[in-house]
Amino acid sequence: MSVSVHEAGKKNSYLFRGEIEPPVTDTPVEAAREVARRVHEAMSPGEIGSVYAHIDSPGDVLLGDDFRREPGLFRLGSSALLGYVGVDLATRTDFWLPYDLKGRPQAEIHAANAPRLSAALRDLSEALDSDTDPDDPTYFAKPNETGAENFFDENGNARDVWGSFELSTRYDVFTHAPGFDRIGYRRTVEGQVTCVPVRTEDGVLIGHLWASDTENAASFEPKDVDDDLTYHAGLLWLERLRAAHDRGLSPSEALADLAAHPTDSDAGRVDASGQRTVLLSELRDQGARD
Repeated sequence: MSVSVHEAGKKNSYLFRGEIEPPVTDTPVEAAREVARRVHEAMSPGEIGSVYAHIDSPGDVLLGDDFRREPGLFRLGSSALLGYVGVDLATRTDFWLPYDLKGRPQAEIHAANAPRLSAALRDLSEALDSDTDPDDPTYFAKPNETGAENFFDENGNARDVWGSFELSTRYDVFTHAPGFDRIGYRRTVEGQVTCVPVRTEDGVLIGHLWASDTENAASFEPKDVDDDLTYHAGLLWLERLRAAHDRGLSPSEALADLAAHPTDSDAGRVDASGQRTVLLSELRDQGARD
């Protein structure tokens, strides 16, 4: 379980942020109290602003006559702020939809799995004694009280939202920090940044790390976000930047710290000899990634 306790009135400040292993107890209430006790004991002093906790869970989807185990099928989260408590359930598959994300019909898969999601939402609503309030539509589907719906074009055909939005969704993580840009370094600036190329073990350019102290910003700019290896390498560099931020490093200090990392077969290596100053808008232009 991941738990974050934000300090009241201070941006990017946590009284606690970490992972807690939920204990095995006789009742869920006892487990929740034990988690709260552990967090409270580990917290730094200060006034609590908001609290968010989530847990990722695998689950089974029915394909034909067989169940298939899907890792990270659901994320169950809860937030508390100013006396308001909310619970949210997110799912990471299209098996609940009549059409897959490429717009192809999947009637049998939908019929087998959609009622199971509806039952889970109903049980969660009853357990919390609260109505189900669908969130805003995502790029991929429209949540409703019993599950989710596809998007359709003006001719009534299911849209290929995978092809339309997957790349932009992938790229968004490199340009917007979590929590409405409140968590970690900012990932977008208007002016110049200091950047260094990141290359594979074979010297192939996969992107740039960049930083701006004046804007308290730093991120990774992928050369080709459609390439899975580049995309996942970029996510690793974002994790390292986040860790540097949490250690209190400035963006330029984080850049220097990451440049000292040894070559990694998954993330590549920083080519410090290629450091330069450039407008971020130019770096993000495909012509600047050569």
